[in-house]
Amino acid sequence: MIKAFRLIFQKARNPANFSKLFLRALGIIRLEGLNGIRIRLAATQETAILGYQQWINLHENLDLGSEAFIKLKIDCLNCPPLMSVLMPTCDSNIAWLKEAIHSVQKQLYPYWELCIADDASSNPEVKSLLHECSQKDSRIKVTYCQDQLGISGATNTALGMANGQWIVLLDHDDIISKDALYHIAMAADANQSLSLIYSDEDRIDPDGVRSGPYFKGGWNPDLFYSQNFISHLGAYKKDLVDKIGGFRVGFEGSQDYDLALRCIEILESNQIYHIPRVLYHWRSHEKSFSCQHSAISKNAAVKALNDHLSRRAINAHAVAVNAGYRVIYELPLDKPLVTLIIPTHNRIDLLQRAVSSILEKTTYLNYELIIIDHRSDEADSLAYFNQISSIENIRVMRVDEPFNFSKFNNQAVNVSNGSIVGLLNNDIEVISPDWLNEMVSLAIQDGVGAVGARLWYPDDTLQHGGVILGYGPSRIAGHIHGMSRENQGYFGRAELIQNFSAVTAACLLVKKSVYLAVGGLDENLPVDYNDVDFCLRLIKLGYRNIWTPYAELYHYEHGTRGKPLNSQKSSQLILDMNYMRHRWGDYLIKDPLYSTNLNLDVAFRLASPPTTPGANKCTEYE
Repeated sequence: MIKAFRLIFQKARNPANFSKLFLRALGIIRLEGLNGIRIRLAATQETAILGYQQWINLHENLDLGSEAFIKLKIDCLNCPPLMSVLMPTCDSNIAWLKEAIHSVQKQLYPYWELCIADDASSNPEVKSLLHECSQKDSRIKVTYCQDQLGISGATNTALGMANGQWIVLLDHDDIISKDALYHIAMAADANQSLSLIYSDEDRIDPDGVRSGPYFKGGWNPDLFYSQNFISHLGAYKKDLVDKIGGFRVGFEGSQDYDLALRCIEILESNQIYHIPRVLYHWRSHEKSFSCQHSAISKNAAVKALNDHLSRRAINAHAVAVNAGYRVIYELPLDKPLVTLIIPTHNRIDLLQRAVSSILEKTTYLNYELIIIDHRSDEADSLAYFNQISSIENIRVMRVDEPFNFSKFNNQAVNVSNGSIVGLLNNDIEVISPDWLNEMVSLAIQDGVGAVGARLWYPDDTLQHGGVILGYGPSRIAGHIHGMSRENQGYFGRAELIQNFSAVTAACLLVKKSVYLAVGGLDENLPVDYNDVDFCLRLIKLGYRNIWTPYAELYHYEHGTRGKPLNSQKSSQLILDMNYMRHRWGDYLIKDPLYSTNLNLDVAFRLASPPTTPGANKCTEYE
């Protein structure tokens, strides 16, 4: 932070720069308060000095005291589970294989066995090393396949040797952290109902340098249909894996994805648990199976996903996309009627663009449009309302009372004819003609609450890529924003269907029955955060909210009401913020779908320290 201040001071010594900096700072304070200045200083500091290696040094250092405490915690377990680490090998790189085996032997958690199935390696050094390791350590069990069985077959052979209550998957050229099995065991002991546990992961190059950490969130079923984020480190109850028949031959390269898809079919969400720690280091090299056979791996993943959809009788199919996979849900032949609701006040230029884009571009035809006119008094607006009222599927509903976005939408929903309702701002413009097909196809799925779209600013930078709780200056919630169209986002997530805690009501679809069941928008939130509150209440009732990048619209944000700059609007914003904090409390501090290791000021940047105290401490299972 000192370096950041020094840099600003040096720039400010130039009179020309000083006036620019002063005006910019004044604008930031006016809109965001002093916290906005702090955020930008923190971002400057992080960009300048905080790399991943430094983050590792700060947050992953296990000193003697920490290791002693971990061992004490292990000793306090009444019935420590045996962990069976499964490792198929085949003509492995000797140095990397040694590191992989050694990473298991270094575990602080002592109750493990390493089950190695060598898949008919032609290199005698591999068999010699495996024999030597098994002779020196009785916990290492090795079997030698006479014929090559492939990854799935070899892993099943290793599974057949396993005696543990849990199995842990480790590739022959990768590494697990020395506390990996400890965290798996402690999570399993703390919650006996768990059957599937996964952790964060990163990459390690041939020289042992770590990079590319993937800090994941809690269980995100729709993101899992878009990418295998369970991947590494994955741990499964052995009886669960036995029940589904182990690994399936024919899915090599994505055999673990196929395994996990079959597991989640018989699990409840609360049986799946995420450990927010990097416990697995994935060796990145050009001779890995995923690099040499990327097309085979991706095809196997699509096949596994389509098999899963078929078994679950979901009327959909999966395809490969650049960032992962996409599940395309089929619409019924009798498409449901959708009621699109747009509140507006004058600014006919905005409304006309929004309505025209819907009428001219939308390929989904079974919809009606309700325009909520709030005290418009401009002649052009009134004339436009008369004009569009003559269109068969459009009606104008006039309201004459103080502005309340929540109340207006609730009133419109009550008189809507559609079985699905869509909330829209008047400052949107349709980009993708199939936007409504996509959103309806998701909204009608079982267990789905609100569905949100990918919204762009007119300059083609992202305006809305989902809402993160605790994000931004308010520490209530904020949009993922600012990325260009060329940016795929954090591990491709800007281009993948996934779950978020909330989506924006600038473009939101939901079943009318679900809208009414949750009580609609809270009219105590007339301006801000009513959509976030609505989405959180949906989650509380057991629904999941979905964001899709395949429904795209422009959002000319703040076109109607403007940003909350005057005292009246600022006072209302403060009231709305306080209402949210009182209702949701600590839930706003930690978004279950966003990692505690990621920043709450700049999305998907490393947080230092982690956003939840103790997130990287060994005391979390107390």
